[in-house]
Amino acid sequence: MARKPFILRNPSVLVVLAVLAVFTVIVTLMSQAYGTGAIPTSMVKVLGKTLCLALAAVAMDLVWGYLGILSLGQMAFFALGGYMIGQWLMYARTETIVAASMANNPIPPTPNELQQAVASQIFGVVGAADLPLLWSFAHSLTAQLVLMVAVPGLLALIFGWLAFRSRVNGVYLSILTQAMTLALALWLFQNDSGFRGNNGLSGLQNIPGLEHVAQARLSVWFLWASATVLALCYLLAAWLVSGKFGSVIRAIRDDETRVRFLGYPVEGFKLVVFTLAAMITAIAGALYYPQAGIINPAELAPIASIYLAVWVAIGGRGRLYGAMIGAIVVSLLSSWFTGGRAPDLHLPGYTVSWVDWWQVVLGLSFVLVTLFAPKGIAGIFDWLGGAVSPRRQGKDLGPGEGSLTEQEAQA
Repeated sequence: MARKPFILRNPSVLVVLAVLAVFTVIVTLMSQAYGTGAIPTSMVKVLGKTLCLALAAVAMDLVWGYLGILSLGQMAFFALGGYMIGQWLMYARTETIVAASMANNPIPPTPNELQQAVASQIFGVVGAADLPLLWSFAHSLTAQLVLMVAVPGLLALIFGWLAFRSRVNGVYLSILTQAMTLALALWLFQNDSGFRGNNGLSGLQNIPGLEHVAQARLSVWFLWASATVLALCYLLAAWLVSGKFGSVIRAIRDDETRVRFLGYPVEGFKLVVFTLAAMITAIAGALYYPQAGIINPAELAPIASIYLAVWVAIGGRGRLYGAMIGAIVVSLLSSWFTGGRAPDLHLPGYTVSWVDWWQVVLGLSFVLVTLFAPKGIAGIFDWLGGAVSPRRQGKDLGPGEGSLTEQEAQA
């Protein structure tokens, strides 16, 4: 019998893509650039950034929900993607400004003089005047787009190869990924790192060559780009976990030793997923920071990766759409509570300010979901769709806890 097509075997993919398309159209029609103006530009940017965070959550779910590795270093790849594209954005914008200011000189500047002036403009804030070696390709958008996925991918490949070949697992691997993130952040904080230290890269919302385009229109364009990339990466991730590859990585998550004894190259599967997730996360960061306008080493703080894990857990680990839902819902709620929009709660003798209490609520939500609703928000959709566990009847046909029973095998 012919196997059903991928989409028919995974109807949830069509639902997710349809909802994403409808959401994008509605926001566009209500934006200030292309619609009624009911949604301000600042909110369009928030929604665009939220889609980027949802993309990072999908990548996190591949690593944690399907492979079983709680990586607390995903936001390092997210920030690296932002730094790579931020180099071109800042260099090209500064070059345009410097070239315009030097255009009236009696003698036109040489390329070397122009580059030196650009370097002084960018790195004068950290007391440097030369362009660091790490900025050798900052003038080329094509090169920086390649580096955007190559640098995080290479870092994940090297780190994963060293960790997986040593068979580091569990909490020890989580600690190592967090240590990697912290080490990278501490290096970037140094002024001589080549990335302007604590100042980071700024002015990223000004896209070179599009200075004449209003921010209202640019925000919608970035929303379209974020939604398109999210849809494509979601399709890729769903296809990856739906076939034999997905079955193997889930088996590694559930019982790595048994999979290794069956002859599968466990380390190879781990390395592929870990590296792919890092590259997807880097793409999400490259789309996020031009909408945020600035990136600095504080973005690599280990707490950011912990937030990402919390989003995935609340949304529903092991379900790609659950990771998306968790990231979107929690990040929007976070913006609402921490932005001062939520009214204070007045209690007898005490006033609860949500700006101060939001992290407590988030942590409590994570604990409650872990204890009482391990399927997260996605479990609600499973229940509505009738996805309940089968009734266990008859003798087990295998030694494992999840083995089929006689009646299930005959059904």
